[in-house]
Formats: sequence, C-alpha cells, structure tokens
Amino acid sequence: MLQKASKIGHSSHVVTLDVRPQLLDALSALRDRVAAARFPLPLVGAPRARANRDELLAQLDDYLVPRLKDPEAPLLAVVGGSTGAGKSTLVNSLVGRRVSEAGVLRPTTRTPVLVCHPEDHHWFSGMRVLPALKRAWAPQRGTGDNVFLPGEEKGSRVLRIETVDTLPRGLALLDAPDVDSLVADNRVLAAELICAADIWVMVTTAARYADAVPWHLLRTAKEHDVTLVTVLDRVPHQVVTEVSRQYGALLTKAGLGEVPRFTVPELPESAWGGGLLPATAVAELREWLTYLAQEPGARQQAMARTAYGVLNSLKSRMPELASAAAAQYAAALRLTAAVDGAYDSEHTRVRNRLQAGAVLAGDALKRWRSYPLDCTAGELLDALVESLAALLLCAVTAADERVDEAWRREPAARAPGLMDRDPSLEGAEHRIGMTVRRWRRVLEEYAEEELRPFDKGSAPDAEVVAALVATALLGGRRARSAGEGLAERIGAHRALRLRDQGGRLLTEYLGQALRTERDRRLAPLDALDVQPEPQAELIAALSVLQKER
Repeated sequence: MLQKASKIGHSSHVVTLDVRPQLLDALSALRDRVAAARFPLPLVGAPRARANRDELLAQLDDYLVPRLKDPEAPLLAVVGGSTGAGKSTLVNSLVGRRVSEAGVLRPTTRTPVLVCHPEDHHWFSGMRVLPALKRAWAPQRGTGDNVFLPGEEKGSRVLRIETVDTLPRGLALLDAPDVDSLVADNRVLAAELICAADIWVMVTTAARYADAVPWHLLRTAKEHDVTLVTVLDRVPHQVVTEVSRQYGALLTKAGLGEVPRFTVPELPESAWGGGLLPATAVAELREWLTYLAQEPGARQQAMARTAYGVLNSLKSRMPELASAAAAQYAAALRLTAAVDGAYDSEHTRVRNRLQAGAVLAGDALKRWRSYPLDCTAGELLDALVESLAALLLCAVTAADERVDEAWRREPAARAPGLMDRDPSLEGAEHRIGMTVRRWRRVLEEYAEEELRPFDKGSAPDAEVVAALVATALLGGRRARSAGEGLAERIGAHRALRLRDQGGRLLTEYLGQALRTERDRRLAPLDALDVQPEPQAELIAALSVLQKER
C-alpha cells in the first residue's frame, strides 16, 4: 500500500535539466580533478576522503554526466537494501517473471541484473552508465527459468542485461547486491550501483527497518536530495498498521516524512524465496514507477531532483576533499621537514668534525704517524678513505634515528613502506664507500694534473701528493706537517691551489653522499606523490562549475 498520497513526494513545480555544453565541460573538468585526488597517507580523515572521492566519482561517471548528456534516456531505478530484504523478489514481481535469482541462501544477488524494455536496450548496451562493468546480455525468454551466462563467475564485475516487454518503456530496474553483504566486493559494487540511480528504491523489512544500514542509505539519500522511495517488505498482516506507523514516525523524525513509502505484505512466496509475488502485492509501486517514467512532468522532476541534488552536494563535498588534500600535503611537508632537519644537522656536524680533524684518528692516525717509513702513500689513503666513510656512515645512522623518532609521532608515517629501512646499513655503507673512493680517485687525478709541468725525472709521485693533500684536508691541526711537506714537494702556490681544489671536491662529495641517503629515506614518501596542487585545483574546478550554473 502507498503510504503517501503524493505521486512523487516532491513539489509539483517542474524543473528541467541544464545540459549546456559549457556546464558539461566544467563538470568533466571537475570530474578529472576528483579522479586525480589521492589520499595515501593514513591520516584520521583519509579513509573518509577516499570513500567520498570514490562515491563522488561513481556518481559523476555512472549517473550525473551520462544523465546530463542524455536526458531522454530511460529512468534507472536501483533497488538496494540489506541482506534478505527481498530485493530480487521485488524486482521479479514488478517485471512479472523471474529475471533475478532469489532464494533463502544469503547473500543471493552477486551479479547485478538490469531489466529494461526491449526497445530501450540500446541505452544500456554501451558504456553510457556503469562503464566499469562488463555487459552480459540475456536473450528475451518466455519461460520463468533463470539462466546464468558465461562470464558471471564469482568475483567478476559483470552487469547482466535482461529485456522484457512487461516493463514500460522509459524505465529500467537494477537489482543491486546487498549493501551489507559479507563479501566486500559486493558491498562496494552495491554502493556504486546506487550512485548510478535516477531513483533510489530502498528496501527493508518489518524485522530490520530500524537497522543501521538502511538508515545510513536513507540519510545519504536525504543529504544528496535524490528521488527516493522506500519499501517496507515482508510485513506480517497482523502488525502491518503498527509497523507502518512506527516506520513512518522514524522517517518523519529523520526529515524524510515526504518520501513515498510502500508496504509489501509477508506472503508464502516471499517467505520461501519463490522469487515472484502476486501482481496485486506490488501494483501500487509499479504504478508509481510507471507514472514517473511516462508522465513528462514527473519524469523531469525525478531526474532534475536527483541530478541537482548531486550538483548541489558538490558545494560541501568538494571543499571537504580539498581540505583532506591539504591535510595530506601538510603531513607530507612535516615528514619531509623531519628528514631535511635531521640530515642538515648531521651535515653541519660532519663539517665541524672535519675541521677538527676527526678523520685522522684510529688506524688513519696510526698510519700517518708511521708514514713514510712503515706506511706507503696508498695505505695512508686507504686508511683515510675508510675513516671518512665511517664518519659519514655514523652521520647517516644518527640522522635516520632522528627521523625515526620524529616520524613515530606522525600518524602519516604509518603508510606502508615509509618506516622500512635496512637495519644493517649495508646499502648505505656500500653507497658511501663508493662516493668516498670516487673522491679519492678524482683527487689523484687533480694531483697528476698539477704535476704535469714537472720533468718526469724530478716530479713527485702523484699518489704521495694525493695522500698529503688528503691528510691536510682531513687531519686538522694534527696534519699541519702534511701541508708543509706538500708545499716542499710541489711549491706553495701549487700546494695551495691543490688543497683548494681538493677541499671543494670534498665538500661536493660529502654533500652528494648525504643527499643520496636523504633522498633514499624520502623515496617512499616521494613515490606517494603528495602534491600541493590538488587542494587549489578542486576548489577552482568547483568555482568554474558554480559560475556555469
């Protein structure tokens, strides 16, 4: 029985759709900005932002853009609800034969079924709506047997199309999976299908009408101001008046008192999953849907309400996405700043240690003291390179520990891979070792170049010169005699020039080594590609759309 007298439950004022090319262009641009938005960092609002983006994208792709491009296409009424609400039975009964599997085993509906008149099939054979679902066509049949086509295996994203001449032209019904299905993919698909609807047909039962799931859907429908109808299914005749009154009171309290609602009594066919109710049980709902599809004013009103409901919802949904994008970028900046701060601090400490001659310690100092009697220039260079590499590795270890400490306080750092690093530091040791040895080789090449004007017979050994330059650069005050020995061998002017060249080279290679490790630490964050532009782009796209409206 229809609980509201109004045919569509809305104002009688007829609203027409605005389908100007400029509006469609602005909407397409906005859609692209929404699709580009990413929320990879695990902030408090990120799951909601991702869900909102996916829902909005589904509404734009599956409903709003196709509807504005083709306002003459059939109305699509999506029948949704929770497990066991009787959605498939309701669709079968509205059509007059079994087109969707109904039964007592739950969840029954896995592959969504769209039913339309044969002359409307071309509207759904392409990818105008629900472009992410493959089409599986079922031939028109005269029997009530249900046939499942190839490609409908579990887990495949397929939309099965049925054509029946018992359904009026201009109306299509879509039987969606359960919104509370135990199968996660079914829940996601159900939400996508609802977003494609001109009309939301929310089905609940006398036993479950107060459950959270149907009310979440109803509140979402109210928030988006969609064309909505509710069906209270499987109501025992003994309590039909009381249950209908209580359900109506809940709807009124939720601000949904004007929504048309129908009651379907509990019958043996519904109780045992027979899949087909008497025509009289669904006659009023069928009449309501037919009226919306075939009466021009009602049809325009139904389409326009849902379309403009989505458009109007953008005024709050787009800033919310923009705010979430800004929060992502702010978190990425904090993570980056922690890394930059730690490595900059260690870079400063390394420079100070170099000035203090910290590299000339341990084995390197021992080698220097025994040079040249018990140590060759090559052995001295080896010891200096090893000590310098150890100093840099110590700096990288300290920087990473500071980063870890800072990132543990940041929820965003819990993104997969951000806190992963090699605890043995073998990779860093290898990279730093290569950089320091490269510095040594270039320093030796500089020494050879500086010695080129000397006669071959009187020229000092290039390795000896490089060892003295390295010792002077890395040894601080303890290596003063290295500088003096260098000047004696090649002259004060050449010694000063070679030390300047070697010092600039040392600064360059040290910076390169630390930048490499800094970039390595930031690489997983950089791979997430959290940029500042999405916030401004989302707001700008909304602004352009609002101007076009």
